[in-house]
Amino acid sequence: MPTATAAPPPRPFGTVLSAMVTPFRPDGSLDLAAAGALAEHLVATGHDGLVVSGTTGESPTTSDEEKDALLRTVLDAVGERVVVVAGVGTNDTRHTVDLARAAEKAGAHGLLVVTPYYNKPPQAALLAHFETVADATGLPVMLYDIPARAGVPIETETLLRAAEHDRVVAVKDAKSDLHATAQVLARTDLAYYSGEDALNLPLLALGGSGVVSVVSHVAGREHARMIAAVDAGDLVTARAVNTQLLPAVRGIMTRTQGAVAVKAALEATGVLAGRTVRQPLLAATAAEVDAIRADLVLAGLAPDA
Repeated sequence: MPTATAAPPPRPFGTVLSAMVTPFRPDGSLDLAAAGALAEHLVATGHDGLVVSGTTGESPTTSDEEKDALLRTVLDAVGERVVVVAGVGTNDTRHTVDLARAAEKAGAHGLLVVTPYYNKPPQAALLAHFETVADATGLPVMLYDIPARAGVPIETETLLRAAEHDRVVAVKDAKSDLHATAQVLARTDLAYYSGEDALNLPLLALGGSGVVSVVSHVAGREHARMIAAVDAGDLVTARAVNTQLLPAVRGIMTRTQGAVAVKAALEATGVLAGRTVRQPLLAATAAEVDAIRADLVLAGLAPDA
C-alpha cells in the first residue's frame, strides 16, 4: 500500500520537461515547422515543460539567430500551455547575458544556465557568473550542474550561496552525486530536476521536483506516471515504471551520443522524418538505429515490427 508523504516539492518549471532536440532538414538547415510539430507532440504525450536550445538541442552548433527563431517557434506552438525554458548558458558571461536578455524579449518563461565549460572557473567565479546572469533579466533561473561536460562541479557551498538569489530557483542535476544533492535539498528551497535519466527515480525519491529528460522524448507519459507515483508514496509503481524504462535509457543514453540517439528514436517512432544532426556529430548508423529500436521495443515504447 502507498504510504503517507509530505507535500510535493516545489515545481517552478513543471514536472516532466524534455531537453528538446532541434530538428534539421537533410541539408542541415533549421526546420522550424518540425520544431513546432515536435513541441506539440511532446506536450500531447505527457510533458508540462520544454527546454529549448540545451545541449541535446545541439546549442553549440546553432547561431544566436537560430536560437531566437527556435524559441519563438516553440513559444508560438505551446507557450500558452506549458513552461518553456531557454538554454542560454555559454562559457562567456557576456554572451550568456546577451542570450538571456534575448530569451526574455522573445517571451521565455525561464532560463537554463549551464556551468561555464572548458575554461574551468573556480567556485567564486562560478557564483559570480550565475549571479550576473540572474541579475540580467527578471526570469527564474535553473542552474545546470554537469561536471562531466563542464569540467567542474557546482560545489555544495556554491549552490547554497546561489540559492540566496531570488531568481535562482532550481537545479538541473547531472552530477551523479546523490549525497551532495541531498545536502542541498535539505538546506535550501531549490527545486531539483534530474538531468540524468539513469538516476531519475533515486533523485525523485530524495525530494526532486521532476526531470529534464532526453528519454522522455519517447516516454513522457511514463515519466509523468513515475513522478505521480513518487508523490503518492507508491514506490512499488514508481520502481515498476523505472524498470520498464531501463532498456530505453540504455538505448538512448549509451548506444551513442544522446542527441544522436534520441533523434534516431524519434525517427524510428515516426515523430521526426529524419535524424540529421550537425557536425561534429554524425547521424546514427543503421546498426545503431536497429539497436535503439530494439531497446524501445523492449521498453514497450515502439511496436515490434
